[in-house]
Amino acid sequence: MNSDSDLQIAGDILEVPHLLQAPREHPATVAEFAGLARAIAADRAQWDHLVRYDAVSRWYHRLRTGPGYEVWLLSWVPGQGSGRHDHGPSSGVLTVLDGTLTEHSRGGTRALRPGAQRVFAPGYVHEVVNDALEPAVSLHVYHPGLTEMTMHAARCTPTPATA
Repeated sequence: MNSDSDLQIAGDILEVPHLLQAPREHPATVAEFAGLARAIAADRAQWDHLVRYDAVSRWYHRLRTGPGYEVWLLSWVPGQGSGRHDHGPSSGVLTVLDGTLTEHSRGGTRALRPGAQRVFAPGYVHEVVNDALEPAVSLHVYHPGLTEMTMHAARCTPTPATA
């Protein structure tokens, strides 16, 4: 038998509980915020009964708050969009729950279907639009909580030169 086994070198991890990290009550990293969004998305009973659709403007509902973060539920009827904006000092995770949304950003245009996630840092500028024929629902996690949403001028589309 080998006397230099991993167990003999490192010791039994269960015998050193002071080395184990206690599970966090609230998320604190980007990966944990994305995981929180996925967990909420998977638990449809937690949010489905709250969704409303408004033909005039995007509907939104603050679903949850925690230390330094908040979770928002939004609905989008066809044709509704956010306008080009950033989220000030907040980072965010956008998760599509139902329908299809289109994100326009410097990085290009992306169709976001149910389960798709976009993670962004402070100052990230984008526009989200429901250009599909069906309503859409999305979940947004902001850290720190959303205190500002700066609107930006619409992207200029180059005009063809005239002769």
